[in-house]
Formats: sequence, C-alpha cells, structure tokens
Amino acid sequence: QVQLVESGGGLVQAGGSLRLSCVASGNIFSINAMSWYRQAAGKQRELVAATRNGLSPDYADSVKGRFSISRDNAKNTVYLQMNSLKPQDTAVYYCNAEVDLTGWDTIKTYWGQGTQVTVSS
Repeated sequence: QVQLVESGGGLVQAGGSLRLSCVASGNIFSINAMSWYRQAAGKQRELVAATRNGLSPDYADSVKGRFSISRDNAKNTVYLQMNSLKPQDTAVYYCNAEVDLTGWDTIKTYWGQGTQVTVSS
C-alpha cells in the first residue's frame, strides 16, 4: 500500500503565502505524476497543479502566476507554493499520486487525507 500525507495548511490573510507538502511512502517503485487538487465547500474537486515525469507543470487558470508546484523525487515529495492567496482559494487541498508499484506498469492512483487552507479577507 501507499500512503500520502499532506501538511502545511492553515489560516492566512489575503495576500499571504503558504507552502503545502505531500510525502508518499510505502510500496513504491516509481511515481509517474503528483498533483494537487482542491475542494471548496459545496463545490466539486478541481485540479490545481500537476507535475508529470518529463513534462512541464500544469496549472489551473485561476492559480497561474501565483502557485508553483515542485517535486523532490528522492524524497517522494511534492510541494505547492501558494503566493498572493485570495479568499476564493479557501478549500481542502488534496495530494494525488500516480504510482507504479512494481516497474511493470502496475499503476495505481492514491489520495491524501487533505489539508485545510483558509484565506481570510
């Protein structure tokens, strides 16, 4: 099994910054992609940022220029640097990882438990 553990959420004023971290552990051969999603109250979960091996990061239009995703492959960790935060960024942020368990394309997708980000106006 694979576990994803997020950290770094909290309460911040508008215009502030937060850095989220997500560490993957367990039966991992390699990680093909790691992403951040968010879900605001009463809304559907949406993709915020994604990084896939060999490709440039991808961002939701609403966060381009403010958020930055990065990975430390040696630590199986993905980060989300969030700057110039807005009240509409308030949501539970979830880490997602596409994991190859064996090296023979045994691909499974895993989710973290989520971390709350609240931006006050």
